[in-house]
Amino acid sequence: MTPLPKCPAPAERALAAAYIDTLEQLATYSKTEIAAMHGIGPKVLQVLECALVKQGLQFTDSE
Repeated sequence: MTPLPKCPAPAERALAAAYIDTLEQLATYSKTEIAAMHGIGPKVLQVLECALVKQGLQFTDSE
């Protein structure tokens, strides 16, 4: 299991509240679902997506 990249505290709290603590868990969500979380902004979303791609993963709604 691959840990999430370092993110600002509000984003980390939002992901922790959704019980998401690995990239593999994150990849089971759509980009839209993650973007809708309070504390997840465009920059954080870009960091998360980049981390997923580096591991050969993607959001469920990615092409």
